[in-house]
This record gives sequence, structure tokens and C-alpha cells, in this order.
Amino acid sequence: MTRDEAWNIVCEFVKNENLRRHMLGVEACMVAYADKFGEDRDLWAITALLHDFDWEIHPNAPDHPMKGEPILAGRGVPDEIRTAILSHATYSGVPRNSKLERALFACDELAGFLAACSYVKPGRSVYELDVASAKRKLKDKAFARNVNREDILTGAQELGVPLEEHIAFCIEAMKARAPELGLAGTPQEQAAG
Repeated sequence: MTRDEAWNIVCEFVKNENLRRHMLGVEACMVAYADKFGEDRDLWAITALLHDFDWEIHPNAPDHPMKGEPILAGRGVPDEIRTAILSHATYSGVPRNSKLERALFACDELAGFLAACSYVKPGRSVYELDVASAKRKLKDKAFARNVNREDILTGAQELGVPLEEHIAFCIEAMKARAPELGLAGTPQEQAAG
């Protein structure tokens, strides 16, 4: 499977632009980690793109991602990718044994959280985000309530990367693709108005 084929599946099943951007954000983080760890960047990109492809048709646990997995199998998505996608849901019972599986889990919640942090910056930009402000927002339980903080902490731990380093790494990965992720911000005059 190619990245383009994976993206076509995403576009077929996901109509919400923010959800598409979330999957692209996870992809940005995953590809950066693939490069760092010397892993297959295409495999990691495809896994990231497809991890929430069924969210709109199966928005509730445990349907997502369990009911999506047979759809991916029918599309010829390899076992390794499907297993990683199943393992990103803590309730699936599928253990995270590989680096791919641990990276997907570690990047999923964090990418969404960092996007939320970027949106509340004055210029609505990931370029304004730093580790200290992200960590402050992590402690604020009222901010981005749907983000599972425990998953963020556990994800970094399972990946074997200190939390601060993981946050910094993912911020940089998302900065590299900020326009595509909708995180490049607004001109200052618009932000001030």
C-alpha cells in the first residue's frame, strides 16, 4: 500500500477537515520518529493516516477501531498496520509490542493536544508553541477536556522518550507541516482584531 492509497481511504471515509488534519498531524510526528529511529517512514505514515479512518462511522468505543479493522483488511492493508491501529485503543486488548505500535499510541493524543494548544495562541499557530506552555495546558484539566492526559504520559513512557523531549519533538514535527495542518496561524493584524 502507498501513502496515496491510504490518503484515498481517509478521504473516502473522513469528511471532517479537522479529523483529516488530526491524522496528518499524527503522520507528521510518526514520520519524524521513523526517521529518528531508522524505521520505514512510508509504513509509519500509512499507519498514522489510517489510525482514525473509521471514526466518523464508528465514533464509539469499542466499535472504533475494531469495526474498522475488517474494512482495512478488505482493502489489503497489511497486518502490521492493522495491528498497530488496533493497539492504539487501550480497550482493544491488543498489546503494543512493536516500536510502530508504541509510537502511534504516543503520538495520537499528543498531536491532537498540541493542535489545541496552538489554536489558543494569539496567532493560532504552532510556531508560537513551546514545551513549557504545552505542559501548563496539560495540567489544566478544563483545557481540551477530551484529551486523555494519562495516554500522553503513558505513550511517552512506553516509547522510552522523556515527556518534555517527546513534546518538543512533536512540536517541531508539526511545525514542519504547519500550513497543511492548519497550524501556520493568522496574520498578526487578524489575530489582534
